[in-house]
Amino acid sequence: MKTIGYFSLISMLSHVFFIYLTWIVIQSINFDHFFHKNKITEARIFIIFVTIALGTTVSRFVLDIIQWSQDLIYLF
Repeated sequence: MKTIGYFSLISMLSHVFFIYLTWIVIQSINFDHFFHKNKITEARIFIIFVTIALGTTVSRFVLDIIQWSQDLIYLF
């Protein structure tokens, strides 16, 4: 049971880390051409949603790779 707890903790920390990393990267992109000038709130919400979606996708990919590499021992 401790293994499940550790993996859950690693998963949460991984998601937070990759969301933060994605947020930093997205801040360097100029989105001015994609949004209307008076729609600042909508643009910020959209950027937050994109950040969460990309960050969790990358985190899930990394966690899957880790899990798959641990499961390789059952192949042989």
